Amino acid sequence: EPAGKPPVPMSRLEARRAARAAKDSPAVVASRVAGEVFITFGVLMLLFVTYQLWWTNVRADQIAGRETHKIQDEWAKGSRTPGAFEPGQGFAIMHIPKLDVVAPIAEGIDKEKVLDRGMVGHYAEGTLKTAMPSAEEGNFAVAGHRNTHGEPFRYINKLKPGDPIVVETQDAYYTYEMTSILPQTAPSNISVIKEVPEGSGFTAPGRYITLTTCTPEFTSTYRMIVWGKMVDERPRDKGKPDALVG
Repeated sequence: EPAGKPPVPMSRLEARRAARAAKDSPAVVASRVAGEVFITFGVLMLLFVTYQLWWTNVRADQIAGRETHKIQDEWAKGSRTPGAFEPGQGFAIMHIPKLDVVAPIAEGIDKEKVLDRGMVGHYAEGTLKTAMPSAEEGNFAVAGHRNTHGEPFRYINKLKPGDPIVVETQDAYYTYEMTSILPQTAPSNISVIKEVPEGSGFTAPGRYITLTTCTPEFTSTYRMIVWGKMVDERPRDKGKPDALVG
C-alpha cells in the first residue's frame, strides 16, 4: 500500500478469524494452569514452613511458660504432693544457664502431651523408666525437642564439661555438671539411659542426668546424648544454688 494510506478495516469475518487465531493454544493454557498450581503449592509450602519453624515455637513457649508458672504456684501454695506423677504432669523445672533455657519437666515422653508442648519429658515408663533426681543412685534421663515446638534442647551440643544443669523441684535444687556428649547414636540405643549409661564414661552407679534429643537438626534420624553428674543437692529453703545466682 502507498505510504500514508490508512489500513483497510477488517471485515466482520476477518475479525472473527483474527480473534480465534489470537486465542491461546492448549499448550499455552496448560502451561499457565501448571504455573498457577506451582505458585499455589509454593505459597502453601511457605506457610507450612512458617508454621513449623515459627508458630509451633510461639505456641509451645506459651504453653511451657504457663506450665512453669503453674508448677511454681502449686509449690508456693503447698498444694502439690511430692511422689508419683501422672503422665504429662509437670513436676520440676530445668535450668541450663549457658543456653538461657528454663523449661518445665513433665512425666513421660509423649510427643503430643509433653514434647510438642515445649516441655522436657522424663523417661518414666516401662523399660524406659529412669530415676528421679532425689534418688540416692540412678540416672535422671529426659528428652526434649531440638527443633520446633519450643526446641529447649536445640543448643545442647554447645555444652562443655563443667557447664551446670539445674533441676528445680518442690523440695530442692539439684545441680549437675555436664561431663560428656555422644554426638550421634541410633534411636533404638536405650543403653544411653541405663542406670550406668553406656558410652558416658561412668563406670559405677551414681547420680547422673541424661539429655536426649534428635540429630541432625530438623530430622529425627539419630539421637544426640549429653550426660552429667550431680555435684550439689540444695534444699529450697537454703536459697538458689550458685549456678542460678547472678
